[in-house]
Amino acid sequence: MATAGLTHNYFELFNLPADYDLDLTELSTRYRTLQATVHPDKFANATDLERRLSMQQSALINEAYQTLKNPLLRARYMLQLKGVDLSVESSVSMDSGFLMQQIRLREELEQVRSQKNPEAKLLVVAKEIEQAIAEQVVVLTGLFKEGNEKKLPQIADYVRRMQFMVKLQQETEALEEELIS
Repeated sequence: MATAGLTHNYFELFNLPADYDLDLTELSTRYRTLQATVHPDKFANATDLERRLSMQQSALINEAYQTLKNPLLRARYMLQLKGVDLSVESSVSMDSGFLMQQIRLREELEQVRSQKNPEAKLLVVAKEIEQAIAEQVVVLTGLFKEGNEKKLPQIADYVRRMQFMVKLQQETEALEEELIS
């Protein structure tokens, strides 16, 4: 049984360049191809060791795919590859405009339930958050493209900003589920 890159990084596993601006269609195609070669169903009549290896490889491929297809996880992973651990970094330098945006969006989210039409208000907030995340992706794409090691602290700051926005997006989705119920 061929090993599916157990020692490779996620980009190498999919034979893709280590770029933030990934071709997600190509990633998906390569994911399906890799999974087809190692999927545990193909090893139903194999030895215990081969079945176990197949499950490990399949799990690795799934983890790699989920990481690379998600802009936030991909950015965190790329920083990790460059030796930047976001959990260790404690100095978060956010500009006041971003912090004010966060406060405003949180306040708007808290006030959604009391609105005459909470679903409509939630949709407005959700769209603004989605736009803010898209803006972070554009900035990160440019910064990663530069490939300048000196930009890593700036990239880390933008990844942290995106983390805030993604957390807000998750809270928005949870509130939407609550309103629908």
